Amino acid sequence: METDRSRLNPMDPRRARFPCCIVWTPIPFISWLIPFIGHIGICREDGVILDFAGPNFVSVDNFAFGAVARYIQINGDECYKLLGTDLELTWDDTLKKGVQEFQNRNYNLFTCNCHSFVVNNLNRLFYSGHEKWNVVSLAAAMFLRGRWVSVASAAKALGPFAVVLFLGALLGGTTFLVGLLAFVALMTGWFLVGTYCIKGLVEL
Repeated sequence: METDRSRLNPMDPRRARFPCCIVWTPIPFISWLIPFIGHIGICREDGVILDFAGPNFVSVDNFAFGAVARYIQINGDECYKLLGTDLELTWDDTLKKGVQEFQNRNYNLFTCNCHSFVVNNLNRLFYSGHEKWNVVSLAAAMFLRGRWVSVASAAKALGPFAVVLFLGALLGGTTFLVGLLAFVALMTGWFLVGTYCIKGLVEL
């Protein structure tokens, strides 16, 4: 495809429009303990958000868990080619394939979740010239490269974690901190093992 469609549709956070972006928002309670874990989606050329929000259900223009807090703008010139074909399709054509597939999948927080949906689409798009995206590399990309929508978005996402960390350390001391680290290690370890050690455990 010759034109980057994201340039033709302006970004508008107030209307939840993020053309050709990966978007992220914190999940209440979980993000209060692990601030880099959240709900993630991918947007059409017109900026409408698509996210795998439940069993056999891809939500359209109704981002689960609230407003977008962080995003990664994708350069369309790095994508737009379906693997295994000689036919160039648009960004939206490719996302439709992912939506159709995940509308027939069961949702599971640990094995097939919103990250799986976005990764599936990135691999279909051949984003960054490869099809090796997984839930860990996607989470790392959002954590390292994601832009905050606003200062208020950052405060809303990180504020609860800061409060929980402060109160937990104040009231629970070392016991709380050790427990928190164990929880983080358990969650992170699951996805590392499921991605790199037990192939197919975490679906893409």
